[in-house]
Amino acid sequence: MNYENEARRWRAVLGDMNRVQKHRGPDEEGSYLDRSCGLAQVRLSIIDPASGQQPMRRRIGERECVIVYNGEIYNMKALRRELGEEGVSFCTDSDTEVILAGYMHQGIDFIRRLNGIFAFAVWEPGEQRLVLVRDRMGVKPCFYAMAEDTLVFSSEIKGILRFPGVEAAVDREGLCEILGLGPAKTPGKGVFKGISELLPGHYLEFDERGSSPRCCRQHCYWRLESRPHQDDWEKTVEKMHFLIGDAVRLQMLSDVPICTFLSGGVDSSLVTAICSRELQKQGKALSTYSFDFKDNDRNFKANSFQPTQDRPWVDRVREYAGTDHTYLECRNEELYDYLFEAVEARDLPCMADVESSMLYFCRRVAARHKVTLTGECADEIFGGYPWFHKKECFEAGTFPWSMDFGPRIMLLKEEVKDQLHLQEYVQAAYEGTVAETPILPGESGEEKRRREISYLNLRWFMQTLLDRMDRTSMHVGLEARVPFADHRIVEYAWNVPWEMKCSGGIVKGLLRAAGREYLPMEVLYRKKSPYPKTYDPAYEGLVKKNMQEILHTPNEPVNALLDGRKVETFMSSPSDYARPFYGQLMAGPQLLAYLLQINYWLKHYHIRLL
Repeated sequence: MNYENEARRWRAVLGDMNRVQKHRGPDEEGSYLDRSCGLAQVRLSIIDPASGQQPMRRRIGERECVIVYNGEIYNMKALRRELGEEGVSFCTDSDTEVILAGYMHQGIDFIRRLNGIFAFAVWEPGEQRLVLVRDRMGVKPCFYAMAEDTLVFSSEIKGILRFPGVEAAVDREGLCEILGLGPAKTPGKGVFKGISELLPGHYLEFDERGSSPRCCRQHCYWRLESRPHQDDWEKTVEKMHFLIGDAVRLQMLSDVPICTFLSGGVDSSLVTAICSRELQKQGKALSTYSFDFKDNDRNFKANSFQPTQDRPWVDRVREYAGTDHTYLECRNEELYDYLFEAVEARDLPCMADVESSMLYFCRRVAARHKVTLTGECADEIFGGYPWFHKKECFEAGTFPWSMDFGPRIMLLKEEVKDQLHLQEYVQAAYEGTVAETPILPGESGEEKRRREISYLNLRWFMQTLLDRMDRTSMHVGLEARVPFADHRIVEYAWNVPWEMKCSGGIVKGLLRAAGREYLPMEVLYRKKSPYPKTYDPAYEGLVKKNMQEILHTPNEPVNALLDGRKVETFMSSPSDYARPFYGQLMAGPQLLAYLLQINYWLKHYHIRLL
């Protein structure tokens, strides 16, 4: 086959991989192809819309590099200025060129200077080398696979599945991920057989001149480090106050209007108040959005996880901050219908209606905005969840947000349980994470356990929520930013002693103290209430009706895993909304919805179970 025919073939492959991810970048697309490498990108134009096209090429003398990139570099202006002082010139105002120029000027070490959310690939034709890089917290996704001697990578799994010869197959390990750990997954795993995920804070080198997949090498460029905390309470509050304000202001970087998600909780309210104050200096009003479910005011049931509704607190903050606010509501029918599009967005079964509602709300927001800032990640970093505080969670020898393993296995066929050994798989994942927790020399007992709980949250629970936020927002062309996940905040908070984080026995006491300049005291010290969910029994009725239909349709793939009689018994029992099987929100109705998502996933992706 001559080169032109071969090039046509590979351009078609690149076009197909771009097409299935077009939602992530609906504004532009482009591709690059040489004899050894093909790159393609779809673009959501936020910084320098006029001249930031990708793939971007840059030549210095005989050396050429090409980059494709998803994300934002929040300190790009400072980096651009510093590189300029070192003699580097620029042709665009884009952060893409800042990454590429910095990489060519300083090498791979330049990534340590980046503050942002990113996954990017740099190809050097002269060296026949490709480098894949992912941000420290794993806000932006990056998956890869080896197809014979070819490295295939993509922001989403669906892109890899469009590569010729890559099969949608799931083996026992993949089923253990879905049934035992889901909607979480082990860091680095792609669940589909042969597909991996580049770990947060890592980069991967692939040398095309090699003759073996062994030339694919992954390196860690960032990890949490434990060290003694030297600052007193006043200095700690002062530093955290600066870091939070600076992170929010940096993440307002955009050439298009921004907005925020506002729940009325301390996290989103802090982000909103800071953003609003900055925009008011420019004579602008901040747009904000809150989410709830139709008739939740009638159906809401207060419990230990959700003690109060959000609406009154949203009203208080929007009035205080002077925002242009929009209240969004989701109906049962939309909540149910979006269960399945949420699977397509994540390429995996996910957080059931917790995720489908976020996808619906993001679509509504994306009709008016391309960029939003959120309060995500503060609970993992500052110790906001119940499992940081409850004795039974703190002492559990397993993932504290999923301590009751019974719901995960009670509906499965006996032979499935016998083959998968789910509990052993989950326990090994838990113990492996605990073993890699960075502990200070001399730490033991309660101090050591605090580290372990915090590390489990950062590596697992926070990553699941970051995945949810990225896929639901980018699926509809919206970029969601997470100021609390700024690596400087994470690094500093990691070493702050618990008596400071929970100062005076107040949950997230440090965060609240650091935010006193920005919010009224009643908002700042509101008791935590998580992301809302519906309490309408009519939604559960929709879920049960569809599950009944699946149970009575023999060729539905999930029936190979489920014991139909046990599912029927479960559906006839009273629902338990206050006893989640995962996190704070996924209780009985969400377990059924998750099983519906598994069934849809198996069918939609034509998955072969190995």
